[in-house]
Amino acid sequence: MIAVALLLLLLQAKPPGEDWKPLFNGKDLSGWVEIGKERWSVAEGVLHGQAVSEEYGYLMTARKYRDFHLSLRFQCIGNGNSGLFFRAAFKPGTADVTQGPQFEIDCAIGRHTGGIYDVGRQWLVWPAPENETVVRAGEWNELLVKVEGNRYVSRLNGVLMVDFTDPKPQAKEGGIALQLHSGGRGDMKFKDIWIRDLTER
Repeated sequence: MIAVALLLLLLQAKPPGEDWKPLFNGKDLSGWVEIGKERWSVAEGVLHGQAVSEEYGYLMTARKYRDFHLSLRFQCIGNGNSGLFFRAAFKPGTADVTQGPQFEIDCAIGRHTGGIYDVGRQWLVWPAPENETVVRAGEWNELLVKVEGNRYVSRLNGVLMVDFTDPKPQAKEGGIALQLHSGGRGDMKFKDIWIRDLTER
């Protein structure tokens, strides 16, 4: 009986990344850590970030991730930009990023949404010029990203934006963080944040 029970347990076990799971529960900030002085709130299943200072602000997962697929929807309310950081870390007690590239999020045309910017290295890759107009200002946009080793892929509203292999990756593991632009102009909404965790534990 014990052998049968063990076999059934093994059959039920699923490898990393087989299931999509919510990263944001739609109710509160459980599982997330606020970094900086900006305001983060939740209402009706929507995560709302509002800049209230002249600094950058972030909302980062309490858990660290290495490889993953992530899907979310975002809406730009203000004219500041945002970003989806991965393998991120911060100087303790500050909003200073010490590691972590980001997938750019900006609803202004020509601001390279879906492109990748990295701390210390600046822009790693931009979307093709013809895809700069894929982002929809004032509407909900769908962003799907894949981080697998040193390969980073982004799709915006169903369109492939970048498929980049990083020749010199700087970070192997860290938090996933949503950014608010400095200067009090950041005003972003996020919802339907789902993840496939490919990190081997």
